[in-house]
Amino acid sequence: MNLGYSVLTKRLSHLIQISSTGHFLKNVVRSPSLAAIQARDYAARKGTRERKSKAKVKMEVKKIGFIPHNLRNREKMLASRASKKYDDSWKRDPIDDVYVMKYYKWTVHSFVDAVKAHRETHHPEIYNRPNAELFVTIDLNMQGEKKTRFVDNFKRIAGIPHKFDIKEERTVIAFAKNTESIQEAIKAGAQMSGGVDLIKQIQNGQVLLQDFQHVIAHPDILAELLVLRGIMKKKFPNTKSGTLDANLGPVVDRFLNGIAYQALKDEYEHDFGQIETVIGTLNMDPEDLERNFIALINDIYTQKPKREGQFVTRCLLWSPPSDEKLKVGFSHYLIDNKKKASEEAADEVIEESVAAV
Repeated sequence: MNLGYSVLTKRLSHLIQISSTGHFLKNVVRSPSLAAIQARDYAARKGTRERKSKAKVKMEVKKIGFIPHNLRNREKMLASRASKKYDDSWKRDPIDDVYVMKYYKWTVHSFVDAVKAHRETHHPEIYNRPNAELFVTIDLNMQGEKKTRFVDNFKRIAGIPHKFDIKEERTVIAFAKNTESIQEAIKAGAQMSGGVDLIKQIQNGQVLLQDFQHVIAHPDILAELLVLRGIMKKKFPNTKSGTLDANLGPVVDRFLNGIAYQALKDEYEHDFGQIETVIGTLNMDPEDLERNFIALINDIYTQKPKREGQFVTRCLLWSPPSDEKLKVGFSHYLIDNKKKASEEAADEVIEESVAAV
């Protein structure tokens, strides 16, 4: 170690002597250890530092929270999965009662026959669930008027002719000017009904709209009800949702005892949607269940976009705990909605004229 230190000091003293005599370092034959040192006797060009500082762009690092392992690469997983849209039109019709379902078309049953089949499986000697709930799964074509547009998710309550236990409590508040409509709403089961006085109570905070799930109104009080538009927001009565009607009794009954359903669009296949809801119990009369199904299908078709083609593509009946699903026909149940469309258009004109006031 001492020998190396002495050699280094000698070389440094030798360099100092050469520089003091006026010789340039470039004329000195440098040792290999000093050849790696780069000597510059010039400055950077003017504007170089400014140009380099401008070239430096700050990268914004987006902080991503913790993602569970089963949700990572979700889009790739969805893209690789099998399509939920089911089309068996290219398959053959079954020739007998026993066949492999994946090779043939689904058998389309009549609604009553499908209910009777589920009743047999839920007989006391098999599942022993004679009063089990009857569910329906409805596939939708969510394609809008344009190919790049799709129908949004929607929630509705369909009025049904034959009631059953819906296993939930609903609350309704009704608004009307005339006393007849107010009394009609109360008799139908509305928790509260009134006119201008009820609007003032809500403004003063004596009545809270948050205590009511559904708000319905008669068209005659729509102008006075505009002061509560900011409080009601999406609950504000309108003809499209069926909450603005001259006959408050049937409307109250529909929101209290009707079939609540929700259409959900697939997160990957945006032109595919599905509804799953209960329409009654197996111990009900099959014809009554059929009428409930007809009311549900026609209510769903009120949301159909203005385009050609079907909106509902398939209907399946099933009843837990059985996994069996039976396909039923529905097209012959659809009612011509041209009259309804014209009536709704007229109601919308009334709404817009009142809103303008």
